[in-house]
Amino acid sequence: MFKRSLWLWWLLLVALWLLATAADRAWLQADQQLPAWDQADYLNSAIDHGRALGLLRGGGWPGWQGLLDLSPKIPPLASLVSGTVMAAAGESVDGASWALSLWHGLLLLVIALWGRQLLSPGFGLLAAALVALAPALSSLRVDFTLDMPLTASCSLALWLLWRWQRPEHGGRWGQALAAAAAMAAALLIKQSALLVLALPALWSFGQAQGQPGRRWQAWAALAVVLALLLPWLQHNWITTLGGTERAVVSSGAAEGDPGSLDPRSLIWYPRLWSQQLGAASLGAGLAGLALLGWQQRGHWRQRWPDGWAWLLGVAISGWLCTSLSPNKDERYIAPVLPLLALLLARGWWALGQWIAQRRSGRWAGGALALGLLSAGGIEAQASWSQLNREPPSSVVAAIQSLRARVGEAPTTLLISGSSPDLNEHSLTLLGRQQGGQILVRRLGRNPGEQDLALEQGEWWLLASGDQGTTRPSARALSRAVRRDGRYERVQIWSWTKGRQLELWRRKPGLAAPSCFQQRFITLARGLEQGPRGLQPVFAAIGPWHLLDPRFSYQSDVSQWAEAQLRRNPSDRDALWSLALLAVLQNRPLQADHWFARLEQLEGPGHWPSAYRSVVQLAGWRSCGAARVADTKTRDPVAASVLLGLRDLSRSLCFDPRGPLALSSSLPAAVQAVSEELKQP
Repeated sequence: MFKRSLWLWWLLLVALWLLATAADRAWLQADQQLPAWDQADYLNSAIDHGRALGLLRGGGWPGWQGLLDLSPKIPPLASLVSGTVMAAAGESVDGASWALSLWHGLLLLVIALWGRQLLSPGFGLLAAALVALAPALSSLRVDFTLDMPLTASCSLALWLLWRWQRPEHGGRWGQALAAAAAMAAALLIKQSALLVLALPALWSFGQAQGQPGRRWQAWAALAVVLALLLPWLQHNWITTLGGTERAVVSSGAAEGDPGSLDPRSLIWYPRLWSQQLGAASLGAGLAGLALLGWQQRGHWRQRWPDGWAWLLGVAISGWLCTSLSPNKDERYIAPVLPLLALLLARGWWALGQWIAQRRSGRWAGGALALGLLSAGGIEAQASWSQLNREPPSSVVAAIQSLRARVGEAPTTLLISGSSPDLNEHSLTLLGRQQGGQILVRRLGRNPGEQDLALEQGEWWLLASGDQGTTRPSARALSRAVRRDGRYERVQIWSWTKGRQLELWRRKPGLAAPSCFQQRFITLARGLEQGPRGLQPVFAAIGPWHLLDPRFSYQSDVSQWAEAQLRRNPSDRDALWSLALLAVLQNRPLQADHWFARLEQLEGPGHWPSAYRSVVQLAGWRSCGAARVADTKTRDPVAASVLLGLRDLSRSLCFDPRGPLALSSSLPAAVQAVSEELKQP
């Protein structure tokens, strides 16, 4: 039927997407839950990128480097798409979720076309229906995370990669470049795409090297991936590595997830598949696969139909690599679920063929339709049971009250607690929607922040009772604000579980709190002492950036320093201040310029040379970093550090002298810095 009526096939596929989207919109309309930490963080990122593109009110084009600054740990593609969608659909959670609907449409399209090429047009629609009905994937359509974009983009990349690497009908330049663009897109959504794409890509690349016609296509595809990925990665590689370590290694250990070598890792995700894919879908699919295996008994040595070995291989490799990751969550296996749905659809199709052989095609179609309806009913009942129908949280009213008081003036609201609806990410989202300029920051996580917070704070949102934190310093800070005579309570709201929310502000007429500019200049000058000067800098910068999340002090310091240099080009206070500003702003080329000016004043072999070598390494200029560090000095600590930096830079510059000496010089440099930091 579909072979004769291609338009009917497309009509049914669009209808499937429309039905799923209508169900999602109804769910979002009924749900009253505020976005929690991760969801609000991704929504804030979407607003950032929408404003940077000039599509949303409250921002403007910050330049190319400024755009890359907005995604220090997670790649920007999903946020760019979501910010664009929000410009048309609105900045509310429901409006932003239209981006998820578009990603879901892409996923259905890919799976339907993939299934169509594997077996038949009807099979493609069946596979797409199983994907739409999978409980785990349907929940991602209304949960604003990166998992739906990641799943859709990984599926697209694997399908296009299969089309290119096929022995027959593959090996075309357009197929290679399309697969490369799709892989780059997946990696620009989230780095964890590597878990699903790395092994299939390496396999395809290796296979192509033995085929002269495809070898250059493979290298060109690699060049495309690197060209699209490297601008973001080069700009943010340090924060990306640090964020990945915390999100994967440290988080997994803190949550007690089984490690990579723990045998429990291999069953961690399969035990969830009944819930994630649906018991009915999984049961019928496995039964059909068992039937298919029985029918094919004695023929296993025959060559599999085109594409099925690839599908099974990428599903296994994706599951295995995801299982070996130290940090585990039920969402992280999402890119593998459409692959499993395709395999299960083969079982459903086998059952339908078996029924058709014994009854008729109508019986088979009716049975498949009844099975899909049953699976859909079970999934819908489970989804609606998770709805939060309670009235909106009082947190919304609190932020609305603050916005009414401050308008669109840049405002920082401080909190000390942390709970799903009272956290810095969710409150910042509420404060920034529709052009708002309220940023929320949480203090009290570290002892010693109390005096600075009380001195500098302007607005506070406090809660009575349990605030979601067990830190004594956070509870002490909350009590200190209430007792401090510089603050007054302006409004109270009833919250949950008998608790209250309280909005506090600094009393009008009080003297303005002290500025950070002069302290920053002093701290920057302390860098000339080497490692001993670093510790005070970062101990002071961290809390201050919470109190001043827009970093307004930086423009004042920059203007002062530039004015000083116009009067005296050798002003060391100004040069050290500009160098530290460039480091904090992730501008390694600018930092190198200012450290080079200081190096001219101090002479080679002093701490400006060490700092200059470090920022050149950060800017991927390892050969230049090696030349800068290759100098002599009388300071034993500086000499040890420069020697370690020289050998590390030479190693990254592919200088054979580097690796030979690095094993001894780098530990010595680390030891010297550690001993220096211990000095009072």
